[in-house]
Amino acid sequence: MKNDPGGKTATRQTGAARLGYARVSTGDQDHALQIDALNAAGVDKIFTDTMSGSKAERPGLRDLLDYARPGDTLVTWKLDRLGRSAIAVMQLANDLRELGIELHITTLNIDTNTSAGKLVYTILAGVAEMERDMIRERTNAGLDAARARGRVGGRPTVWTPERVTTAERMLAGGATATEIAQACSVSIKSVRRWLTARREVA
Repeated sequence: MKNDPGGKTATRQTGAARLGYARVSTGDQDHALQIDALNAAGVDKIFTDTMSGSKAERPGLRDLLDYARPGDTLVTWKLDRLGRSAIAVMQLANDLRELGIELHITTLNIDTNTSAGKLVYTILAGVAEMERDMIRERTNAGLDAARARGRVGGRPTVWTPERVTTAERMLAGGATATEIAQACSVSIKSVRRWLTARREVA
């Protein structure tokens, strides 16, 4: 299979493929270091993005996932190339697992094809879960503080644990207040109050 750094070629051969993903944040940076590392890892094809890891929509990553098939492996240089937080990275890793796609992070020697890699992946999943719990606790503390100052009143909060988890995951992925409000079925004003309370205890 021909290595295609731009990730533009639509055709592919049969069999499992190792698909490289490289990302830089700005146009002043280049992908050369990452591409060299991916080629050294034996990838068959490379997809790239030039944008912040906090963006939910990354065309190169989307093209990779559209191209990938069960049994393929996503190979990337560092963990932070996939996302800016443990929650965002683990959400993507869980999506890959559901699609039957393995994950290999070269600098951490994490490869979910191996027993050791699966163990490290499990540890990272635990870290992400702890991060979610800490964020939820800070959010609830902020809402309690705001309520004590009379800013929220006596109405019950619409922010259930499930909505907080969804909102935090979307926020980590770069979603807007409007998008969060739509996904959580709450008002934009409620999202803005939640964001204010969240900042106060961050």
